[in-house]
Amino acid sequence: MSYLSNTDPNIYELINDELKRQQNGLEMIPSENFTSPAVLEALGSVLTNKYSEGYPGKRYYGGNQVIDQVEETCRNRAKELFGVAHANVQPYSGSPANQAVYFALLNPGDTVLGMELAQGGHLTHGYKLNFSGKYYHSVSYGVDRETKLLNYEAIREIAKKEKPKLIVCGATAYPRQIDFSEFKKIANEVNSYLLADISHIVGLIIAGTHQSPVPYADVIMTTTHKTLRGPRGAMILLPKVEDRLHELYHSESKRNLAELIDAAIIPGLQGGPHNHQTAAIAVALKEAMTDEFKNYGRQIVANAKSLAESLIENGLELVTGGTDNHLILVDLTKTGLSGAEAEKLLDEVSITVNKNMIPFDPRKPLDPSGIRLGTPALTTRGFTENDMQVIGKTIAEIIKNPINESIKMEARRVVAELTTAHPLYQELV
Repeated sequence: MSYLSNTDPNIYELINDELKRQQNGLEMIPSENFTSPAVLEALGSVLTNKYSEGYPGKRYYGGNQVIDQVEETCRNRAKELFGVAHANVQPYSGSPANQAVYFALLNPGDTVLGMELAQGGHLTHGYKLNFSGKYYHSVSYGVDRETKLLNYEAIREIAKKEKPKLIVCGATAYPRQIDFSEFKKIANEVNSYLLADISHIVGLIIAGTHQSPVPYADVIMTTTHKTLRGPRGAMILLPKVEDRLHELYHSESKRNLAELIDAAIIPGLQGGPHNHQTAAIAVALKEAMTDEFKNYGRQIVANAKSLAESLIENGLELVTGGTDNHLILVDLTKTGLSGAEAEKLLDEVSITVNKNMIPFDPRKPLDPSGIRLGTPALTTRGFTENDMQVIGKTIAEIIKNPINESIKMEARRVVAELTTAHPLYQELV
């Protein structure tokens, strides 16, 4: 970054400080990951200089011959990788992508059924302060109070009562498998669209460790970072494009599902796509087509299970008693610490997690009863099950002994040893 170091030394130093933080700590927030240097190069390319409103072959600006090829490459790779009929790779991120699906399929005031934020859902699944709760009639499903698992019969009863036009399945803090086939049955019973938000588990689906929504969902949305290990961004995927035409509330015309989605992105919600981002997504998709990536996805789950086992063995309580995917939700109620306190304590020893509400949490969102942690980023660095056993013990010791400085000192030593054994971005130093 010689140009940056000369032009803006302050920002250059801050970027290097963040690089060191990532290299020397354990990044365990389950929605975070490390992209490859190839993705970073595409993201920092001259493609950021070009405006390209519209779609390949149908741009509002000239000079898009190369950009068209970039976007077509990205779309084709997405369709091939997921086995879908249509892919829109222009959404800026996950929340705008979900907004586009709502904009395409619903009228303001239509009923949406999604997972409650406090029990593992996302802001865009119907939270009252989000657009999904402000402009649509949002109703929620959650988890069983005893098992903390999705109760599909209870969800079915809510759907039959509320008659939603759209059902959203997917989660940000649910450590077990999601049964898309069961959601499809429910959607069929109430004549609802089914949106599968697979942002967290997309890499696991590619690896075959989680059920795919492709045979079941009408629309699939995924971010492109998290377990896909690409840049910040999103894609909207359509398993099939039927001839059936749908009403679009802000137009007198009728369009098929692909046309509705594309029109919702532009001119509905966005202008020009971020072409450097599209190229970086294309690179990540190519990487995800390899056997190496599938092995990576399987290792994420193996590591998460090992970490969960270690946390339990060392005296911590986990929501649902374990995990089937990449994330773990720790219930701190019996430890005397809040999630915010635990997050801060672990940050002191360079272990990064996030405070998180647990189902039926009596505490407030900014000071909840749990922490959420995951294994995607550490797995990218080459961490294995044995490392997770050590990390689980270290985390538990910190939480159980919050004022013991010698335990914190030992934790820092362990973190340094692990990060040295699994270096990150050496080519950027």
